[in-house]
Amino acid sequence: MSTTSATRKIRWGILSTAAIGLKKVIPGMQLGEYVSVDAIASRDLGKAREAASALGIPTAYGSYEELLADPNIDAIYNPLPNHLHVPWTIKAAEAGKHVLCEKPISLTVAEAETLLAARARTGVKIGEAFMVRLHPQWLRVRELLREGRIGELRAVVGFFSYFNVNPGNIRNKVDAGGGALMDIGCYLVQAARFAFGSEPLRVVGCINRDPAMKTDRLTSAILEFAGGAQAVMTCSTQLAPYQRLQFFGAKGRIELEVPVNVAPDRPTRLLIDTGADLFGGGITTEDFAICDQYTLQGDSFSKAILDDTEVPVSVEDAIGNMAAIEAIFRSSETGRWEGVGTPV
Repeated sequence: MSTTSATRKIRWGILSTAAIGLKKVIPGMQLGEYVSVDAIASRDLGKAREAASALGIPTAYGSYEELLADPNIDAIYNPLPNHLHVPWTIKAAEAGKHVLCEKPISLTVAEAETLLAARARTGVKIGEAFMVRLHPQWLRVRELLREGRIGELRAVVGFFSYFNVNPGNIRNKVDAGGGALMDIGCYLVQAARFAFGSEPLRVVGCINRDPAMKTDRLTSAILEFAGGAQAVMTCSTQLAPYQRLQFFGAKGRIELEVPVNVAPDRPTRLLIDTGADLFGGGITTEDFAICDQYTLQGDSFSKAILDDTEVPVSVEDAIGNMAAIEAIFRSSETGRWEGVGTPV
């Protein structure tokens, strides 16, 4: 597009009435400077109309195909279940729509790689919706690491859990790409790659599966990076809700208290610890004003379209994340370290 971001907004269509869209993403996007949410689609027209009415969206469609055929829509947000991410992202791209697809963008590396061809063929922009990458607290962590505030980064430690044993929930359906590693472990993998600014060389993983649903309900992994640096992560769909990220160097430690589910209505903070003592005597904090990371994500992706620049999280980056996730799954089966390989 030749039109600059100063003169227009991107007209968005929402592919499905998924809860994450209705409760978090759409309300955040609607606050954006460069975003106009103009349509929403469901396979149930009644659900689409109900969502449109509740959120003030002008147009509701009773099929995904109708939304993709709308010439007044520039971009699609795809929050469908994981196994439908790639098929509908490709359909949207072939309809000439730019696509922001929920994480994880695919079920496998091979599947994600098909998006490269679709992007090249259609000329649209395709990106993965890791909204955290736009939040000021994450950007500040990277800045502090680059400044050497805690010395050389040697370890990243992350934990992310919630409790959900409903067999009807899409996150508990293995064929749909459910389970802890795909749903929330992907954030921990992303965090390590983001912090080190590189890809892991090899991983080792341990998985405990729900005996009935077969999804991984407790997954832990070590990711080894160049020079022996490590990321240690645990995620679970059947533990008390909790999330934390810590970054360790010889001179200190940085901690994100709520790294992923950041509330849009309260300030956030990170902790910087010199390690002066074990009781917090060396801790200082940095506070961040209230902001909505979904607003930031929508605006950043929209500006990338308007200005013809790179999207916040590219398909190549998504493939890198999926390569590490695949290796963790392989390691849980072989019981050995597994190489991650070189992403595209």
